[in-house]
Amino acid sequence: MEEVKILLGLDYSLASQEVIELLIEDASGPEIFDEIAKANKNRPEILKLILECSDTPEDVRQFVSGFLNLPVKPSLEIAKVEKTKEVHPETMLLKIQKLTVAERIHLAMRGGREIRSILVKDSNKEVMYSVLENQKITESEIENIARSRSVPEEVLRRITKNREWMKSYAIVYALVTNPKTPPGIAVALVSTLKTKALTILESNKNIAEAVRSAAKKLLSARKPH
Repeated sequence: MEEVKILLGLDYSLASQEVIELLIEDASGPEIFDEIAKANKNRPEILKLILECSDTPEDVRQFVSGFLNLPVKPSLEIAKVEKTKEVHPETMLLKIQKLTVAERIHLAMRGGREIRSILVKDSNKEVMYSVLENQKITESEIENIARSRSVPEEVLRRITKNREWMKSYAIVYALVTNPKTPPGIAVALVSTLKTKALTILESNKNIAEAVRSAAKKLLSARKPH
């Protein structure tokens, strides 16, 4: 599985059409269109998807149309066509649920915010871990994951191993106050919290007793004698 993840994470040419459609639908930035186009020169069906999307940057549209030897439609004209299309009853969530594990891993590593918000709750742990490897994931998203009581313990452990994320006070606090965080990790993080937060922790019955006890001891130590 690790080899599959590395390959999928690096090469858009290995992605299925279904995955690419979702990546385009939830594009995380204009550069993704260029990367997909250049990686799929031998897949006209993928190039046509890019050409027919109103969000495709003009330079990428020119590149694809020249490669396919097709005229370039103005993006405004394409946008009008997209608006007149009937709304497909199949939501992004339903589309994602039909994908294989390997496809969902690729999507997790490259998808935009909406895709990440869906896949971080995926039933397969490898897919969830892959969301954390997405280079576009934001600190606010990590904070929400760190606060979630539905994610596996290992996801929380992986967050604590990222030095940049652990520089965020909000993420650290979310981990300490999440009952799913292993007590050993939560207790070690208590010392980094502000006195006001320790006061709240001391009376929080939803967290492990060891964490409450650590907060109480630290509060006592910080009181002026």
